[in-house]
Amino acid sequence: MALGFADFANDLTYEDLPAGVRATLRRSFVDTMGVAAIGSTTEISAITRRYANGMWRTAPNIGAARMLFDGRPVSPAGAAFAGAFTIDSIDAHDGYSACKGHAGSAVFPGVLATFDAQRAGGGAVDGRDLMVALAIAYEVSYRAGLTLHGTTSDYHTSGAWTAIGVATAAARLLGLAPDQIRHAAGIAEYHGPRSQMMRCIDHPTMVRDGVGWGAPTGVTAAHMAALGFTGAPAITAEGDAAAPWWADLGQRWEILETHYKPYPVCRWAHPAIDAVRALMDGHGLDSGDVERVVIQTFHYATRLAGQEPKTLDELTYAIAFPVAIMIVRGQIGVEELQPETLRDPEILRVSRATKLVDSDHYTKISTRKRWADVTLHLSDGRALRSEPRFAKGDPDDPLSDAELSAKYDSLAVLVLGAERAGEIQSLGAAFDSLSASDLNRLLTLILSATPRDQNGPV
Repeated sequence: MALGFADFANDLTYEDLPAGVRATLRRSFVDTMGVAAIGSTTEISAITRRYANGMWRTAPNIGAARMLFDGRPVSPAGAAFAGAFTIDSIDAHDGYSACKGHAGSAVFPGVLATFDAQRAGGGAVDGRDLMVALAIAYEVSYRAGLTLHGTTSDYHTSGAWTAIGVATAAARLLGLAPDQIRHAAGIAEYHGPRSQMMRCIDHPTMVRDGVGWGAPTGVTAAHMAALGFTGAPAITAEGDAAAPWWADLGQRWEILETHYKPYPVCRWAHPAIDAVRALMDGHGLDSGDVERVVIQTFHYATRLAGQEPKTLDELTYAIAFPVAIMIVRGQIGVEELQPETLRDPEILRVSRATKLVDSDHYTKISTRKRWADVTLHLSDGRALRSEPRFAKGDPDDPLSDAELSAKYDSLAVLVLGAERAGEIQSLGAAFDSLSASDLNRLLTLILSATPRDQNGPV
């Protein structure tokens, strides 16, 4: 008989977690904190932190949680809201291609907010408890996401299914019984943001991947269930329709399918970026050699388009322009996430000369991976075509520890300074085994203001 998700969440222990799951969550901790650090510099983060500070104040019976890389105490829902928008403002966080989305950008702010409030209230929670809560949140989120995508025709944002994972993990941290956990998940599913992902692709703005409302919905749902509010069942987690995606819960871990991103743009653009990078490096080319570019990829990716993005939000959900950045600059990092990049004449030239081709074959096979190939038409008349590529960073072609560390440094050091960034990386990579004092130190490092904010609130 399949293990019910509420019993799974209630009974899971640290010792139940396979070594690979623990290693993945440690990787995700450090990677996500790097994204959060650079995300704290964005306008999206500034707006949402200002909003949370004004509208989501603390309550005596709920407790306070500090906002990521800000430090001001707000309600746990407010900290989850601001943290999720902060992380999601830079599209460099982890994800799972089969769910067509991302868990960490909602899970970390939701779980950390609940965890911080519990500790502030005198709760006896430690790094092992944090690891278990994160494992519950990720696993339930991924399976709810697979169920939702598998049983509905609309293409929804990650906020729709991460709300369920966050609610389940928050309920565990609050010490709720299995029946209350069921209600927390049902409340979160019912009230979660069933937002339209392709609307964000076609009209990129600050709404992003829905996690900014998914995370606080999950946290709120757990607290409502604790007060006796009912909402079960969550149909993405229980019932006959959901059963195929939950039958092996606790035996096989979807967490192990988590991928990591080398570039801070939509994952759908990554296969083409990797392909063009290999062509440029392999043939010793510079951008002046390239007359035009043809990208063959799956249908959804062709909707990214983006030859002339006007905002950094449009750059995030583009494919032609990021490919042109790689051709011209040989990298896509923090330096490229600047307004002046949008006006670079050479990048614009290459981007305008880029054609996207909708491939039925790549659409068919782009389920648990994303596929593309690129042809460069050169000024000397040659046409160089890449092999079919899937995005680097998937579990079977992972980023190395050195590559992830370099990525973290490129995102965090600029904002936090080398000493603070290095300490977060060191402690975060072992967060589940830290002493009480070291865990408090880690939380202080990630839940206090950045140097740019220390002269006053955002």
